[in-house]
Amino acid sequence: MAQDDLLKSLAISAAGMKVQGIRLRIISQNIANANSLGTSPGEDPYRRQTVTFKNVLDNRLGLDLVKVDRIHTDNSKFGTAFDPAHPSADENGYVRTPNVNTLIEMMDMREAQRSYEANLNVIKNSKQMLLRTIDILSSR
Repeated sequence: MAQDDLLKSLAISAAGMKVQGIRLRIISQNIANANSLGTSPGEDPYRRQTVTFKNVLDNRLGLDLVKVDRIHTDNSKFGTAFDPAHPSADENGYVRTPNVNTLIEMMDMREAQRSYEANLNVIKNSKQMLLRTIDILSSR
């Protein structure tokens, strides 16, 4: 019974690590494109993306596991910068800038890293408990 619970905790933590890894990839894309402007007048710059999660029942394990629900495009307003020489500048010389705030992205990244690390620690501890159980059973 206890081994079954440990295996379930491994599955839950692995699912958590997987979605946080995807979240980190999306955040990295946002940061990498924080200065990606359009290349012609009227062309939109890069739009920030976000990740939402959902619980999905894994019938094989009988557990609710976290999965990526969707990767959304953030439809908030773009910023503007005055740069009349830029190819995507409008008739007034303003360029639309991405709706990415690198400070927010860095905070989101830190939160995702902490969640990833917490799940990794659960896996490490579960593995140690399983190994101890095997040692106890094999010494009988």
